[in-house]
Amino acid sequence: MEDSYVRHVELLGFEKRFFPSQHYVYMLMVKWSDQSEKLIYRTYPEIHTFHKSLKEMFPIESGQIEKRDRIIPSLPAPRWVDSQKSRESRQNTLAEYCHLLVNLPPHISRCKLLSAFFKVRPEDENPPAPNTLKRNETFVESRELARGVASEISGPIILDTYRVIADFQKTSKHEINLRMDDLVEIVEKNPNGWWFCQCESKRGWVPASYLEPLDGPEEAEDAEPDYEGELHVTVQVYKAEHDDEITLELGETVEVIHKLLDGWWVVRKGDETGHFPSMFLQKAGKRERQEAERSIPRGQKPPPRRSTIRNAKSIHSKARQRLSQDAYRRNSRRYLQQKGGRLAEPQRNPQSSAKSPLHERKNQGNVPDRSVKEAPAVPPRPSPELILQRCTDTTRKRVSVHKARANTTCQHAA
Repeated sequence: MEDSYVRHVELLGFEKRFFPSQHYVYMLMVKWSDQSEKLIYRTYPEIHTFHKSLKEMFPIESGQIEKRDRIIPSLPAPRWVDSQKSRESRQNTLAEYCHLLVNLPPHISRCKLLSAFFKVRPEDENPPAPNTLKRNETFVESRELARGVASEISGPIILDTYRVIADFQKTSKHEINLRMDDLVEIVEKNPNGWWFCQCESKRGWVPASYLEPLDGPEEAEDAEPDYEGELHVTVQVYKAEHDDEITLELGETVEVIHKLLDGWWVVRKGDETGHFPSMFLQKAGKRERQEAERSIPRGQKPPPRRSTIRNAKSIHSKARQRLSQDAYRRNSRRYLQQKGGRLAEPQRNPQSSAKSPLHERKNQGNVPDRSVKEAPAVPPRPSPELILQRCTDTTRKRVSVHKARANTTCQHAA
């Protein structure tokens, strides 16, 4: 039986999401040859990487050998990363790109790369929404504009603008060259430390360590350390190159205690802590493994650290103070000691409360204590002789008078 192939792709709109950081995804309705229809979500960086791979797979049809032989359409910039120059030079929209793509000759339109890219994923059926207070914002395509030649998407879009602190020379086709003082717009902040940026008409991946916000040196999205730790497993070997880094082998389990936006997370292994590339870590589970594999564009390596960049010049007078590894280890020990104390405290409380004199006095009246699961045992009633022995003289006289009156009453009745 022949495998199903993509028959039609329709651009429905885009969605603004806030997890793990603010980013946008396209909503695409994919119709397959078996008459099924599936709604999928793809980020522009994902589409951009797919387009680059498709051109690499078909160099003749992409015009890399002879421009006149090109039949693979050019990938347009999405509206939220358009500069004036790219807007003027753009020949088609993303909706038109998808239409042209599926109408290419079968050896391209039905290839495994294209089918795999448009195939539904688990996260397409269950989009991530951990923050219930800040829900995803969806913008649909304008029907009036869709009828015309230009298929634009309406909606308020504001991207963060960052400044480049030093010259950056790309090392792969997925990256872009940048000069000091260039201003870039951030399309996606990947947790591995590589950010997808737009600089005029150029689009590609850039190390976050080469960028700084315009309004201040501190990054609001940088999380605070979490000394509770989050379990991760190493998926690649890394040997430390600096004193504040840590060497780990394949398959080691560590605790992530600080997730930094530059892609170098602080991990804890026993009593040892150190920076480690986040792209070499993954959480346990099949879904997390699939997301980790897609989050690393082919050919990328860990981004350079800020401390290794030469001639870096910031426009801010004060840079953010980073914690030393001694501080991380000291804070980790203090947190774990406090946590151990809190865990041991409930075990001591029942014993100490059972022996407390105050607790015993409360139960002398045989009043059930609801804080204890089992009610205290009721003591046996003492005999009259024992009561007379332990009572006061006044009480003993009153008991004697009461007995004498009782005996007199009985005699008269007889």
